[in-house]
Amino acid sequence: MKDLLEPSESRAGPAEDDRAHGSALAKSMAVLDLVAAEGRPLGLMEVTERLGLSKPTVHRIMRQLEDEGLLRREPLRDRYAVGPRLCALSINALSSAVQGGAVHAILAELVANMGETCNIGLLDRTEIVYVDRVECDWPLRLQLAPNSRVPAHCTANGKLMLAFLDSRTREKLIAGMALTRFTDKTITDPARLEGECQAIRRDGHAVNNQEFHLGLIGLAVPIRNGDGRVIAGLAMHSPVPRLDIDGLRDHLPALREAAARMESALKENCREG
Repeated sequence: MKDLLEPSESRAGPAEDDRAHGSALAKSMAVLDLVAAEGRPLGLMEVTERLGLSKPTVHRIMRQLEDEGLLRREPLRDRYAVGPRLCALSINALSSAVQGGAVHAILAELVANMGETCNIGLLDRTEIVYVDRVECDWPLRLQLAPNSRVPAHCTANGKLMLAFLDSRTREKLIAGMALTRFTDKTITDPARLEGECQAIRRDGHAVNNQEFHLGLIGLAVPIRNGDGRVIAGLAMHSPVPRLDIDGLRDHLPALREAAARMESALKENCREG
């Protein structure tokens, strides 16, 4: 990443340097911050106008970030989205912020009070990555470790995270998903999945009704950052013999309260950092 760290640019004048906070690294970070915050692909002109930088400067930075895997360019349009390396960095950063700290303690307390397994998940393209997970004490349970991955289209956390994407991004992502059938309840029709995502946005929570494993149901609520953007999902799941869907939804207030506490803990962690 040598070019990103060079302190000067031959084409940049003093006024442009002032607007971009001076250094090449600061300009690159400004581009990454903007693309990541928008949650949708951005074009060269939009980034140029939003940041007040010259078009050649933004073009060079975005190509460098693409080369490093931090941004990803859409094949048919000159628009850029978050790249695989930046996704991995985000997952690792949230994992570090969650595991072993105040957020993990809230998760453990939630499981102790409800008696059911809970997890925190992030969307990575078509999968959910569990950045933290606390298992219940019941012998009948689905046991998965942190960093495990599950399909997005048939899990409560996955559908929740899909629902809160920008509509254009979600439409393209769903169109490219395999939508593998795991049970007879799995949603395999893109239009039906889109309709469910719209209902999830309206209701503020997602339900998995035996869509990934027969006999296993789940409920998920969003965790937001300081700007109100959904950055992760907090989910619980239970075997059907212990809870039905109505019983699952009885835990919705507790999940939302825990998510709010986690949001505060993550904000405090950012301030301390």
